Amino acid sequence: MADETSRGPTTSTLADGAYRALRDAITTGELGAGQKVTERGLAERLSVSPTPVREAIRRLEQDGLLERTGPRTVQVAAFSDVAIQDLAEVEVALRGMVARFAARRATPEQLDRLDAVLDEADDLLILIKQRHRAGQEPSRYLGRLLDAMQRFNEIVESCAGNPVLVRLLDQTRVFSWPARRARLLERIGHDPEFGLHRYTSHRALVRALRVGDSAAAEALVIEDARGGLGDLLAAPTTQTTAPATRP
Repeated sequence: MADETSRGPTTSTLADGAYRALRDAITTGELGAGQKVTERGLAERLSVSPTPVREAIRRLEQDGLLERTGPRTVQVAAFSDVAIQDLAEVEVALRGMVARFAARRATPEQLDRLDAVLDEADDLLILIKQRHRAGQEPSRYLGRLLDAMQRFNEIVESCAGNPVLVRLLDQTRVFSWPARRARLLERIGHDPEFGLHRYTSHRALVRALRVGDSAAAEALVIEDARGGLGDLLAAPTTQTTAPATRP
């Protein structure tokens, strides 16, 4: 009997890969709103057979990212400003709920990891400010800072211990992480102080989690998320934003 690891990728695995690749292409604007694509064209783009592409398209239609225009053709969905704002409100509320659960369930080890990430971020922030004062390019450290804060958010989500809630949050994010990261770097490039006034709220959140204050944790995250999304949505862009879902 052939060893399991010697077999090629399954249709399900290929469909998952196609789904992630197409989702990222849509949420980053590589496939723009209103752009029409065919199953065959997408299969060639991803170097896979049409079967996993059909499954990926079906899932993206359910997510609202693609719209069927013919038996074998689809187009990238366009989202109105109102729809995006509505989605942002849902994301903010869900992120607040994640923080509420995290305050109830976070372990000491998880809280220590959050503090360690913030210690790393503090050091990076000092380097960024030093380079700004010296008139030097800080992008190397900016990228590392953003990645550290993404790890912080992921740890908070794991603290919640509620995979259903985190799944809902993943399905309603206005920006995928690559799109959010790119937009943040663009905004910081124009304004070195962009978003820094909200940075201190992360320490306050960890303090609230340590004492199990669900209401305070939720309020802190909602205020931070609302301000952050509001700033990012106000950023100029040539692409129509699509909601970022993850499998």
